[in-house]
Amino acid sequence: MATSTLSLPLFPLSAHVLPGGVMSLRIFEPRYVRMVKEACANGTGFAICMLNAQGDKSNNQHIYPLGTYVTVEDFDLLDDGLLGITVKGHRCIRIESITTEEDGLRIGQCRWQDNWKCAIDAETITPMDARLREIFEKYPEVKNLYPSPEFDNPIWVIYRWLELLPVNAEQKQAFLEEKDCRTALEFLSQLVE
Repeated sequence: MATSTLSLPLFPLSAHVLPGGVMSLRIFEPRYVRMVKEACANGTGFAICMLNAQGDKSNNQHIYPLGTYVTVEDFDLLDDGLLGITVKGHRCIRIESITTEEDGLRIGQCRWQDNWKCAIDAETITPMDARLREIFEKYPEVKNLYPSPEFDNPIWVIYRWLELLPVNAEQKQAFLEEKDCRTALEFLSQLVE
């Protein structure tokens, strides 16, 4: 794995997307419109980051260190005149430092975070996979984001539950710090049953 840093625009949100996840966003602030335009023009992406409510915004401590590198998969001008985009999460990143540009866009010096290793079989995530299928069926707006859901992939299912459940950002960060998915799986199994 390369150890060099990469420079990524940061998009802090209270919601979060993880690798394999898809999210629809409404973009209206000029700094984020610029971020999306540049990502599309350059064929690059940006990082969606979790907000730390206790962090000092003036020192950029309101952004947790682990985020997800995303690319714009689709965009559209919405009825209200805002830019609507659909992003897909690819890989976790670790933000090592943050600078703020003149228009307020934050740029992170980041490194790729190792993906979870998780040698578990599909039966281990029962009934979490079945409950996730139920959510997809009940909420077409979620189902429509995933033309090819991976209900048989344990890590994919765990990531989707971490996105959907109201788990606080600090807890999500702790799970993502782990080298494998077992701690998150045990935690989610108790919530989803």
